[in-house]
Order: sequence, then structure tokens, then C-alpha cells
Amino acid sequence: MTNIIYIFIIKKNTGSHNNNNNHKRLRYHMNNKAAGLIIGAHMSISDGYTAMVRDAISIGANAMQYFTRNPRGSGVRTFNEEDIKNALKLLSENGIPCSHIIAHAPYTMNPCSAKEDVRRFTIDIMREDIERLEYFPGTLYNFHPGSHTGQGAEVGIKQTAHCLASIMTAEQKTVVLIETMAGKGSEIGRSFEEIRDIIDAAEAENTSIKGKIGVCLDTCHINDAGYDVINDLDGILERFDLVIGLKRLRAVHLNDSKNPFGSHKDRHEIIGNGEIGIQAIERVINHPSLRSLPFCLETPNDLAGYAAEIALLRTLYKD
Repeated sequence: MTNIIYIFIIKKNTGSHNNNNNHKRLRYHMNNKAAGLIIGAHMSISDGYTAMVRDAISIGANAMQYFTRNPRGSGVRTFNEEDIKNALKLLSENGIPCSHIIAHAPYTMNPCSAKEDVRRFTIDIMREDIERLEYFPGTLYNFHPGSHTGQGAEVGIKQTAHCLASIMTAEQKTVVLIETMAGKGSEIGRSFEEIRDIIDAAEAENTSIKGKIGVCLDTCHINDAGYDVINDLDGILERFDLVIGLKRLRAVHLNDSKNPFGSHKDRHEIIGNGEIGIQAIERVINHPSLRSLPFCLETPNDLAGYAAEIALLRTLYKD
């Protein structure tokens, strides 16, 4: 499937503290099957799985992300086996494996809340989500590790680990991803060490799930958490490998940031328009340790905007 897109890209703040805006008109040919960069965006699932896959392909994506249920609630769409069958067929026809799909858990979950009913609610939701995802074998299930709400990070880490140990099984085909967090409020997962502690505790409690927990690296979040994406990407990944292990890194949320390094804010920006900048983002997608992973945009954009970002990123990717 080949499309030609004409777009205007506005570049702002390249990461070298140059505030000059550059307007660039691109004519871009996209071939989803041939593209080396695995890139997609957060898609709506309101019209079903097949419509989601079709929309993703229409913007030049060969990866995608969606919310498993209402992100601000717990409502979940009724399963339609015909829709699932058609979505799997469309994915196969376009060379997109389920391992390029990220299913994002809702924000209402908090596995380390001080309230037991909230923790129980989270366990119930995550268990059901993982069961449903078996229809898409190999899908990545991403979640925020939670906020300890005053209990302290050590308690929060133990509670989130217990949640994972309780819901995961040796038989599941879904890989569960802990997302790196910006560290706002009482969030846990603000450092690689905290994420490693969650993984270690979960696997110690349930040894049958070893190797089924991975990590999703969010570029906006780690920038805001105090990892210098602009000037020290190599150092960040060396630290990740030392603390967690690069084999656990399974996906990247590719976002610019509205806020400066170390701000602990977590506000995403369109690629090239934020504090991280296009040059640093280019280094991210081409880094030897990252370039073969699925990248997913969560920027404040619509489908046309995502298509423009994907087109730009494909021109920056070095095959």
C-alpha cells in the first residue's frame, strides 16, 4: 500500500537551543511493508479493532496503541469476534504483527493506592484485560505503575509487584510493560531502579512469570524525570542496561515534552515543537539499542497530524 502525502512541518527547538522556526514542505512516499522504522500512534478504538487498524494504516503506521477501555473509567467494549477476525486479517495483509500493538491500561487504575478497594479494582481490570488480549497473541500491555498516595515508594513498589504477581500467568502470550514515569506527585517508576525493584519483587513472588514483564520507555517522561535525552542518550541506555537490562525494553513512547529537563511534569508535545527537539528525537529512533523497537506517538495531535509526524520521522530514520 503506497500513499503520497504533502505536509508542512514546523520545526521548533532542535535541542540545540536554537529557537528559529523552519517551515519545510515534504513529499513523502510510504510503503508500510517496506518501511524499516516501526512507528505508529495512539488510535481510537471507538469504532472497533478493524477500524483502528485501518486508520493506523491510512496514516502510514506499522504499529499502533489503543486504550483497553475508557481511560478515565472502567467501561469496556463488547467483544465482537468477527471484528477481531477482520482486524487480524488486515494486520496480516499489511505485515503488522501483534507485537507492534500496545494495549494501554486505563488511567483510573492504581496498583499501589493506599485504598484497598482501588488496588482490588486494578487487579480485576488488569486480569480481565490480559485475558482479552489473548485474542491478539503477542500484544504488549502497557500500564502506569501507580502512585503510592503517601505510603512511600517502598510500599508502593511492593504493592505494584504484588498486583503483577497476582494477575500474570506462565501461559499468557501477552508481555506486560511497566512504563517509565516522570515522577510527578507520588508516582513510582520515576527511576530505572524503582522499575527494577518492581520486576524483581513480582518475579520473586510468582516465579512462573519470569521474562513476561518488560518496560516501555517514554521519552517525555524520562526527560521530565531527569534523564538527559538531549545530551546523554548513550549514558541513559547504558544505565538502563546495567539496572534493568536492555532485553526487557520492548517499546518506546516517542513524545516531545512541553517542560524542561527534570521538571517532573509529564506534558507531551508534538515532535520537534518541545524541549527535547527534533535532533534528539532523530538520535532516539536511530540508536542501535532502540531502532528495531516499536515506537508509538502520544503527542497532542489528530490523524492528519500523526500522519505528518510519521512522515517526518521516516525521513529521519536511517535504513
